[in-house]
Amino acid sequence: MNHSLFESSLTSLPLLNRGKVRDIYDIDDKHMLIVTTDRLSAFDVILPTPISGKGRILTEISNFWFKQLEDIVPNQLSDLSLEDVLPNADERAQVEGQAIVVKKLNALPIEAIVRGYIIGSGWKDYQKTGAICGITLPEGLQMADKLEQAIYTPSSKADVGEHDENIDFESTVKLIGQDMAEQVRDVSLKLYSTARDYAAERGIIIADTKFEFGLDDEGTLVLIDEALTPDSSRFWPMETYAPGSSPESYDKQYIRDWLETQDWNKKAPAPDVPEDVVAKTTEKYLEAYEKLTGKSLD
Repeated sequence: MNHSLFESSLTSLPLLNRGKVRDIYDIDDKHMLIVTTDRLSAFDVILPTPISGKGRILTEISNFWFKQLEDIVPNQLSDLSLEDVLPNADERAQVEGQAIVVKKLNALPIEAIVRGYIIGSGWKDYQKTGAICGITLPEGLQMADKLEQAIYTPSSKADVGEHDENIDFESTVKLIGQDMAEQVRDVSLKLYSTARDYAAERGIIIADTKFEFGLDDEGTLVLIDEALTPDSSRFWPMETYAPGSSPESYDKQYIRDWLETQDWNKKAPAPDVPEDVVAKTTEKYLEAYEKLTGKSLD
């Protein structure tokens, strides 16, 4: 996977948005094209170095989970193919394997985070307050401990370069209403528990994950963005997991850990990532894909 796509440049479709990882193009009043690039965001900053092959791996993993979980909640995928919307072969070749055609939906202004283990910002909150997002947890937990029950800890969406903020459930009620807030919470917990059990049978612990949702014109809840990828989740190898420290991971935690050793204030610009760290990160993403799906990528 030597080819890297840091930024797409399609001219036949209008660019709607360039996010931390995804470039979004307009197709018509009902469809968009989402290109998952090889950009990597850590601590809400886009790194200057692409991770070769990452966009394709993330696209394949998301599509896999969309199929696995479609009985729980509808997803954003449309029936249109890449050929339908990009007839130009050169443009198609630029984004092949890492672009999907999705339905246009009204995105909800929250990120639905589910935690099955205590790590990351949740661990920091717990150390300070004994709680995460207003949910009080038992005393004496160690870093990376498994929680007795998975918890729903939403956050507000931030603009590029800004930090997402953990919020409590009542704040989501104010943003999207009681019924929708409850629906998002319940669906998120069910998606997580289903995926967690599936992954556990394949030697992967899904420690936590982030979902995003939109509504269609009838007000039906739809899973959007990405699903249970190494960018939106923490994947840990079961055979090396031990609480008390930050576990080895299949996800971008490897890059985060490397960044923590650098003289960097977690604001743009981020430092360049060395080739060996890039290669190791690609290897971890690929291993996660192969373990989850039982398939290998060309």
